Order: sequence, then C-alpha cells, then structure tokens
Amino acid sequence: MNHAPAPLLATALACLLAIPAANAATPEEDQKNFQDYFKHRFPTVPTTEFKNGSYAIDPVGRENWEAIEEFPPYETAISNGEIMWETAFANGKHYSDCFPDGPAMEAKYPYWDRDRGMVVTLPLAINECRTDNGEEPLKYGKGKIADLVSYIAYESRGQITDVEIPGDDPRALAAYEAGKQFYFARRGQLNFSCAHCHLGNSGTTLRTEILSPAYGHTTHFPVYRSKWGEMGTLHRRFSGCNKQVRAKPFKPQSEEYRNLEYFLTYMNNGLELNGPGARK
Repeated sequence: MNHAPAPLLATALACLLAIPAANAATPEEDQKNFQDYFKHRFPTVPTTEFKNGSYAIDPVGRENWEAIEEFPPYETAISNGEIMWETAFANGKHYSDCFPDGPAMEAKYPYWDRDRGMVVTLPLAINECRTDNGEEPLKYGKGKIADLVSYIAYESRGQITDVEIPGDDPRALAAYEAGKQFYFARRGQLNFSCAHCHLGNSGTTLRTEILSPAYGHTTHFPVYRSKWGEMGTLHRRFSGCNKQVRAKPFKPQSEEYRNLEYFLTYMNNGLELNGPGARK
C-alpha cells in the first residue's frame, strides 16, 4: 500500500486535528485538508473510487465484493422499500406528499434546518413525514427504516454529495464544529477516536480487516453487513463503532450523531452516492 511520506501525513494530521474551539480553520479549509490527506495517503487511488470504502484500497476484498454485487444481498431491502414508498398512509396520502421530488433525493440530506436550528437527516425526515400523517414512527437503525432508505439510496445513485454549511447562521457552524469535535475526540475504555482508525490508520490491518478511509464513508449507506446479517443505517454503524471502543453509544438520530453525520458528509462533498452497499 502506497502511503504518503511521514512529514506530509504529520502536516495534514496537524491541520485536521485542530481543536474546533480554536477556530483554526473554516469548514472549507477543513474539507480541503481532509480530502487532500487521503489523496496523498493513497496516491494511486482515483478520487472517484473512494466512494467504495475499503474496496478502493483492498484489491482482494474488492474482488470478493464485486462477486457479491452480482447478486447483492440488499435487493430485498430495495424491493421492500419501494413497496413502502408506494403504499398509502391510513389518511390516503403517500411519502411523495412529503417529498414531492420523488425518491431520488438522498443528496439533499443531511441539511441545516434554519427554522428549527438543527441538522435534519433523511431517516429523521421520513419519520417526521410519518408522524405528520398520523403514522407511528419507524425504529431507527435497522428494519423498515433501512429498507425505505435503501430504496431511496438506490434511486439516488449517481447524485453528488453536496452538503452546505450556511455561513450566515452561526448555529449551523456550531453544529458542524460539534460533529468535528465528536469525530476527533477520544472516547471509551480504549481511548480511541473515529479518526484513529479511519484517518490516521486507514489502510492498515486490524485483525483481518483493512481499516477503511473516512473519505467516502457516507456515500454507500445503508449497508448490508455480513456481520449483521441484515441492513443497517449510518447511525447504526456509528453506534457499533462506539461499542467497539467500549464507549456507551448514543441513540440513532440523537443530536450528537446527526451533527457527526453533518460533519462527515460535508467532508465527502463531491463524491458520488452509490448506496445501498454490501460490506463485511
């Protein structure tokens, strides 16, 4: 694996690890440092390949993944999600009444809701649509919410990640900074941050798995993981990572995880969406 020279990595890490409270960099500068870091760390990997996660840097794993993709394990989830999308609520309305542009809309999320002063994610918007129409909200993390988001992700393939941090709303910047701080903060009994595995040690092997680059992490969710034996959302993966470092996870769609998604998706601006995906 070709990695960038140590001095270059140290410089990039120093920029990225600046404490948010210090206001050392703007979101635009953070994004450039983040993306440049991975382009230098993996100089032979085309930028467009980072949407494929660890399979962008693991040729053996990629071969197995491509074989799985011939009969993808997420096809049932897509079909179930399409049925959900087409099925009317008890009041006669549909999801399309909440989302008039149709299911190909994943690239619109997450976004900053100026009126409410909060980050809105796609699963949150789906459940708000349901409750607004007298339906029970779906449980976050897996199950029906993962099926519906899988269908939306499939319909949205090819869209480009383009999250905005409104410069005229300091609350949006605060949410972004909170997500950034979460990403770089050590936590749990193992005292690891998200960045320890997926930034500084990306491309190295942990047990039998190659640690995937953070660049591209948000493009392919929800995913079918062999470990789970089912589909799971991005926030389910956040919870799993917290558990792996022996930290108490937050609830899916908590403010902490929504802000984390806001930061991490913004870091991936410019990459193509290609969910749902299949992973180990």
